[in-house]
Amino acid sequence: MHLTRFTDYSLRVLLYLAVKGEERSTIHEIAERFGISRNHLMKVVQDLNHQGYLTAIRGKNGGLVLKRRPESIPLGELVRATERDLQLVECFGDDNACTITPACRLKPILAEALSAFLAVLDRYTLADLLGPRRPQLMQLLQLDDVTAAD
Repeated sequence: MHLTRFTDYSLRVLLYLAVKGEERSTIHEIAERFGISRNHLMKVVQDLNHQGYLTAIRGKNGGLVLKRRPESIPLGELVRATERDLQLVECFGDDNACTITPACRLKPILAEALSAFLAVLDRYTLADLLGPRRPQLMQLLQLDDVTAAD
């Protein structure tokens, strides 16, 4: 399975905000730190805001902050929320035109594999991505305040 850039960027945004703690961040700042498109990141942030993962505060002193605590954001939930299409093969969809579908065993096997993949992600949260590597993440993201709240 290949996760889309949208999901990848969603994970990066939330991880960045989790590392920063209560301190607000901007789309420009996050895009610069990860070297990714600001325009694409705006769509990601809008979706994460709409889904309740972060709060986007407008205005002069605005910015982005996590709306939920990192330990309350399961990675499986986030992947399900950001991946628009978890159909691994054609037969997963309503428009299946595969000739061998009635006799094929691939669909249930792939469905089981997808379920197992998401079940593993469900066991971990955004907080698990921080763990003891938080100081290293702060250094790599060029964040100065090592004492920011978890």
